[in-house]
Amino acid sequence: MALKGNLRDFSTTQLLNLINLARKTGTLTIQNNGEIAHMSFREGKLIYAHLGAEQNNHLAQILQTAGKLSKAQAHIIETKVKGKSDKQIGHLLIQAGYVTQSDIIQSVRQNVLNIVYKLFTWVEGLFHFEANQLPSSSHITIPIDLESVIMEGSRRLKEWEILQEELPDLDASLRFTDRPDTRLRNINLTVEEWKVVSLIDPRNNMRKIAQANNLSDFEIRRIIYGMLQAGLVELLQPPKPRKSTRQTESSARRTRTKTAPPSETPAARRSVVERLIHRIRGL
Repeated sequence: MALKGNLRDFSTTQLLNLINLARKTGTLTIQNNGEIAHMSFREGKLIYAHLGAEQNNHLAQILQTAGKLSKAQAHIIETKVKGKSDKQIGHLLIQAGYVTQSDIIQSVRQNVLNIVYKLFTWVEGLFHFEANQLPSSSHITIPIDLESVIMEGSRRLKEWEILQEELPDLDASLRFTDRPDTRLRNINLTVEEWKVVSLIDPRNNMRKIAQANNLSDFEIRRIIYGMLQAGLVELLQPPKPRKSTRQTESSARRTRTKTAPPSETPAARRSVVERLIHRIRGL
């Protein structure tokens, strides 16, 4: 019997557990809100994954995202090696001294994991499993134990739920708190975090910063969450749309007929940082 259904009834975690325990070989396909993901397994191990069209998972793009190639280098490679497989491209890049074999393995592995971790946040979508269907031999496949994937994916799902609750609006902008240069010198930031720092400006909201750095909603929320916790930045809520004159007059008339609500006390206005700390301690 074919394995198929909806994530409402059978979650990604449960699917991976089943594939792991049964040592399944084949490809799992999930469709959700116009997106389609494919994960391939050999004897219960994750070996390959791609989101959307396979050409969007070109090795040059994967290496660029991982910081192993510049944007210009990736563009040149994609232009010159059209029609070649990822394995052929990888061999050429190693021979030319652009990357090492270790660079390729680590980058491809992380790309596969990033795709799969995203699927843990999908709560709805149609899925089906095709037994013994595997990617072509031209693709680079790397065996990954599902136990570690399930553990990390479940942890990220819990973290995602908290981040989405505490930072629901990616249209909010950011600004530095007092003396950012001095404070940043005392903190060890990753490459991705420095890229985010370079774009922090009241004119840039979180969504724009994420798009500029090819970061997922989860990744940008997690980075901003850490900076908020450290007291490096603070949130600026997007301005509310202006009301028309007629709406303003109508609102004013309703206000005059009602008792004005009591103003919020300073003690009641907890900062985002304090709320985040409170939430994380409660885990």
